[in-house]
Amino acid sequence: MATVLLMRHGRTTANASGGLAGRQPVELDDTGRGQATRAGERLRALPLAAVVSSPLIRCRQTLDLALPGVEPALEDGLIECGYGDWEGRPLKELAKEPLWPVVQQHPSAAVFPNGEAMADMSARAVAAVRAWDTRVTAEHGDGAVWLACSHGDVIKAIVADALGLHLDQFQRIVADPASITVIRYTPTRPFVVRVNETGELGSLVPPKSEAQQGDAAVGGGAGGGV
Repeated sequence: MATVLLMRHGRTTANASGGLAGRQPVELDDTGRGQATRAGERLRALPLAAVVSSPLIRCRQTLDLALPGVEPALEDGLIECGYGDWEGRPLKELAKEPLWPVVQQHPSAAVFPNGEAMADMSARAVAAVRAWDTRVTAEHGDGAVWLACSHGDVIKAIVADALGLHLDQFQRIVADPASITVIRYTPTRPFVVRVNETGELGSLVPPKSEAQQGDAAVGGGAGGGV
């Protein structure tokens, strides 16, 4: 089977301000644009058989900067989780909601008000990636490499599936802005080759605001080092 590179979009204005963007049309900030450009420097050496993207503008902007001139195929299955009434609100405010500990500890049971269930998000994202991987393999062979640009929680759910983890454990996984995670699917099992690769050691130092917290950043967060 082919190998998929899962790339998270660069940092956005919502990430920087501590808000939950959801499916709102937020764009990359200056840091995010720099992250996307640097990610592109690592990607351009690879013979990408296909480039696929969430339809949201922050993913398309990331790919425009990382891979200029490449027109990605848009895939609705890779769109951000539908956070419903949570969208646009500050994370520090959402952390006081009764649903917050469910999202943290039992996400398979979390259904956002007027939004999507996290289990449904996971199922459609995994299905989309596996379908594209099968398609790319059929068209380009087992050695093909392809790229999918998506969102933090979506990528974490795909990685959890590849690792054979229950969705309730997916908050243990990190997908920083502009990071690249690599999965190779085979007929018997997936192999997780890389996780949260940014090439920047500074991102390993947690921000002071997060250093003593145990909660995961809903929506993916703004990352560590900038």
